[in-house]
Amino acid sequence: MWDERYSSVDYAYGTAPNDFIRENVDSLPKGTVLSLAEGEGRNAVFLAKLGYEVTAVDSSAVGLEKARKLARKNGVSIECVHADLTEFEFEEGHWDGVISIFCPLASALRAVIHQKVELSLRVGGVFMTEAYTPDQPKFGTGGGDCVDMMQTKESLVHEFPGLEFGHLVELEREVIEGNYHTGLASVVQAIGRKR
Repeated sequence: MWDERYSSVDYAYGTAPNDFIRENVDSLPKGTVLSLAEGEGRNAVFLAKLGYEVTAVDSSAVGLEKARKLARKNGVSIECVHADLTEFEFEEGHWDGVISIFCPLASALRAVIHQKVELSLRVGGVFMTEAYTPDQPKFGTGGGDCVDMMQTKESLVHEFPGLEFGHLVELEREVIEGNYHTGLASVVQAIGRKR
């Protein structure tokens, strides 16, 4: 599905970074950042332009090739790893930051991945995410209709027991990101620091 979505010349979700990441980037410690399900590179390139050392992991080789192209166009370098998140090797205590922007995972799988993410953060490292909530299907502005792949404040607190959340909110906001995220949406946003 993702190779097909990313196969057009246009960038499916645009080339500008996610608003939540852009507005809160100062919360992300300088250093190494892992971007989960990075797709075509918009968030990784944004962070690389600010001096972060970014690794983008995605299951779509097509998306990652576009990410490399976007990085070259912006004069930056990002490391791209073609892997399913179930197979990606999360190194313990390795990352200063991990970002996850609209990464759709079934709840049982997501809980496992989030446990690995928490372990992979250094002490003081930051996890930042924006995800759709189970209210999102009624908006029909992106994210599909499988509520099991959506998140809440409660699910994030449960799945990240070792993080202290300085920012954790559910809200409705305009998400304008390419052709697939367009319009009013119900989202959860979180910034958590590893204790």
